[in-house]
Amino acid sequence: MDIKVNKRTVVAFDLDDTLYNEIDFLKSAYKEIAATIDPTSWKATYALMFSLHRCGEDAFQFVADKFICEKSELLDRYRNHYPEITPFQGVIELFQSIKSKGGKICLITDGRSTTQHSKIKALGIQHFLDKIVISEEVGTEKPNTNNFHIIEEVFKKHNYTYIADNFRKDFISPNKLGWQTIGLIDNGQNIHFDSHRYMKNSLKPKEVILKISDITVI
Repeated sequence: MDIKVNKRTVVAFDLDDTLYNEIDFLKSAYKEIAATIDPTSWKATYALMFSLHRCGEDAFQFVADKFICEKSELLDRYRNHYPEITPFQGVIELFQSIKSKGGKICLITDGRSTTQHSKIKALGIQHFLDKIVISEEVGTEKPNTNNFHIIEEVFKKHNYTYIADNFRKDFISPNKLGWQTIGLIDNGQNIHFDSHRYMKNSLKPKEVILKISDITVI
């Protein structure tokens, strides 16, 4: 689909499962945890942790019990490790196209400040971003309108677009505020995969795409 971009345009993005697959962050963390607590056979431990996660079990508690360590320490390592993640195909090209037209690029994401900034740095996109809104830093989470009003206050009298993946909460506020909303359909690896539960008009994006590279800047 085409989006028109000029100097009065803000294109805001969600982060997790929109610019990369969040499951890759989990895998990266599990590998680091496994290598730290079981360096001689970390691959087997990693495989066990990932299988437990996929089955809805508490991988952290299992590891804490097996290796006699604190679950809180494992969670800290999970949240604060520097991840091995890469952006989806087309993300960098889309950012470059938006910038070439004079548009602004923002992030509106829920999560912990340290974790989200580590993801941004690992993806190599920080130099493209004109404003970052992280829920822990602003004190509100989506769908609170505050997270979107912040962008409107920084970039007044612009045209706003929000691109995200979570049909449960991502599009409620931008729809109310009259933003253009674009939903990225689950590629089969999303953390949140129950979008069929949230197909009411107030929850749905105005447009949907299969992949980021489907967007063309004009």
